[in-house]
Order: sequence, then structure tokens, then C-alpha cells
Amino acid sequence: MKNLSGHTFKSIGVLLLLIVVAWPRHAVAQNSGSAYPARPIRLIALSSPGSGPDILGRLIAARLLEAWGQAVVVDTRPGASGIIGTEIAARAAPDGHTLVIITSQAAIVAAMYNNLNYDLVRDFSPISLMGTTPFLLVVHPSVPAKSVGEFIQYAKSKPGTLRYGSGGSGSPPHLCAEILKSMTGVQIQHIPYKGVTPAMTDTIAGEVQMLISVIPAVLSTVKSGKLRALGVTSAKRTPIAPDLPAIAETVPGYEFIGWYSVFAPAKTPKTIIDKLNGELVKAAQSPEMRSRLVSIGVDTLGSDVQTLAAYLPQQIAKMAEAVKMSGAKVDR
Repeated sequence: MKNLSGHTFKSIGVLLLLIVVAWPRHAVAQNSGSAYPARPIRLIALSSPGSGPDILGRLIAARLLEAWGQAVVVDTRPGASGIIGTEIAARAAPDGHTLVIITSQAAIVAAMYNNLNYDLVRDFSPISLMGTTPFLLVVHPSVPAKSVGEFIQYAKSKPGTLRYGSGGSGSPPHLCAEILKSMTGVQIQHIPYKGVTPAMTDTIAGEVQMLISVIPAVLSTVKSGKLRALGVTSAKRTPIAPDLPAIAETVPGYEFIGWYSVFAPAKTPKTIIDKLNGELVKAAQSPEMRSRLVSIGVDTLGSDVQTLAAYLPQQIAKMAEAVKMSGAKVDR
């Protein structure tokens, strides 16, 4: 019994030693992301089904499923201008199993709303800037301007008499127009609508003379001659509409673009962030994703982590200045 007991204690001691030695390696493996993903990933899109973020989310989901064999569930959360979905993502465990698609609209929300329960910079870890989307400035055919320069001169000759429509106060197209007004000194009255469709309808009818919209929404009306396109809001011409000049060619320094990015909750391990970034960059470079995103007006990028980390605070500051300039208020 003594020999058996001693042997037993010796065996237990060896077993405990093995556990102690193995445990740090197990912990390192978990933190390194080698075991990631361990279960389905939740990807929150801060908009409605069928929107740009939802489409991007489903493309990402298909790519990660193919690469890792793990399902990705796209969770659309359009409520309260995306605030609810952003709060959910900010409170999620920082283990890479909850991600969120953050767009330029989230930066505008951060600039317009006080006392949010999250901070976009503090509470999230950047993964990749996936793409940008320029907007298109169009006018009613009755406007005697064939270029941005001619339109600016025409607007200055009729201060306060021209009107432009947008999808709502504080929307990206609204801020696009207000920055243009500030940089050129033109006086054009803003008419906010509840969505881009009624704004476009009234522009086609001539009730308002100018509209700035995402390119796919107005391109067919431009081709049919119902509206005239003058320029895109990106700093340079876009592959989406290569024949159209950039507004910046006439107004140096002008730029306003929408953008799509992917973030994780703050404190997500770097190894998991890097693993996600590597796969998202590959996805953005794939012909399938490029083709699909171009169809909804998105120029694909797929940036590194550092680019997005620097980009987000710059955009928040820019949106804050644009909101202040426009006088945009939260719709109640």
C-alpha cells in the first residue's frame, strides 16, 4: 500500500506538473488567435437589410466562411441612426466573435448626438477600411450650367434663390452641399426630405434645382437626361463614373466621401485583429467583391489597421466641423 500510494502521489505530481507547463501554452494559443474563431461570428451592420453595409457584411460573411469554415451572421441594426447597434458592439466581449461595420454615418452621429454611451475611438479596435463611396452632384436640366464652375457662377448670380434637396438634415449629402457652399461662398437653400427618393423626385420635377446623391441612385436619371451630372465629391475621379470630373478639379481641396470599415470591440487581442485584417484585405482584392461593390457605388480598398486607426478620428473631426457649419440638428 505504501509503494502504491507513493506511486500514486508521484503520478499525480507529474500530472500536475504537466498541467502547469501546458497551461501557459494553452493561454498563449488562445490569445494568439490560433483557436479563433471558436464559434459563429456576429457581424453587426448599422443599417437596414439590402443596404450597402448589409451587402458588404454578406460578402464578408461568405469570404470568412470559405476561409475558416465558421459561419458569420449578419445582424442588421438600423434603429436610432445605428446607435443601438453600435452600443451592442461596444459592450460585446473583445474576443473577435462580435464585429461591426462602421460607416461615415456613424461619424456624423458622433458629431451630432451628445451623451452617447460609447466613443468610436476609445471603445473599438480598428480592423480595415474596406471601401469608399463618392457622391454625385446633379442639377435639373433647366439650370444653364454644364460644369461645376458654371454652376457656381450661376448660383452666385442668384443668391438665395436656388434650392437643393437631401435625404435629411445631417445626412452625408446634406453635409456635402454645406461644405461646397462654405468653400465657394454660394447661397443655396437646403430642403430636407425623409429619404433620397422624394428628394430626387422633386429635383426631376424642378421643384429643387440641385441634388447630391450616391451614384447608383441617380445614374439612370442622368443617362435618361432627366438630370445633369456635374461632378463627383471624391478628391479624384472615380472608376465608378470615370468620365465625370471631380468637384475638386474646380474647387481645390474639396472632398466628401462615404466609407465602410470593420471594427471589433476595444481590447480585442492583436493577433485576432491581424488575422481578421489579413482575410478582409484578401476579400477586398478579390474580383467577386470588387465587382459587387462597384455595382453599389463603392471603391474597394482593404486597408491595414494603422490606416483605419488614423482615418477614423480625422473623419469624426471633419464631420463635427461640417455639422457645425451646416447647423444640422438631430431629427426628433
